[in-house]
Amino acid sequence: MKKKLNIAILTVSDTRNLKTDKSGKLLKDKVLNSQHNLFEKKICKDNKNEIKKILKTWLSNKNLNVIIATGGTGLTKKDITPEVFKSFFEKDIPGFGEIFRLISFKKIKTSTIQSRACAGVSNGKYLFSLPGSPSACKDAWDEIIKYQLDSSFKPCNLVEIIPKLKK
Repeated sequence: MKKKLNIAILTVSDTRNLKTDKSGKLLKDKVLNSQHNLFEKKICKDNKNEIKKILKTWLSNKNLNVIIATGGTGLTKKDITPEVFKSFFEKDIPGFGEIFRLISFKKIKTSTIQSRACAGVSNGKYLFSLPGSPSACKDAWDEIIKYQLDSSFKPCNLVEIIPKLKK
């Protein structure tokens, strides 16, 4: 039987709201369609302190397994999501960003260098920071995340090592 995970979604944007948050809605639908539990979904501004506050709260919750953020991964001064996420990482998962950019390259060619998508581990939880476009979120979920959060995916997956993350 597939293990259900509790997944939180954070949209980081100065311009999105509940009606215009296409990427957050897409991720929410993907989580629910995959038979996982939506733990919580929030929208916050591109503000370091606001993002940190949400992450601290979520990371302290023992029932949460995964945090997925969308937005703030570009190259402008206000794009700070990777920096904030990385400040919480105990372990980096560099392969996620590498594979994401490989998948993205097939669609947008060298423009993929502008993405700073990343993933890591903190307090026994997986954190993924995705670009803000729905297409990028779809690619990240459909091509990488859904498989790694599926306890039946072989030869290995991220779910099976959750109990070992805090040891």
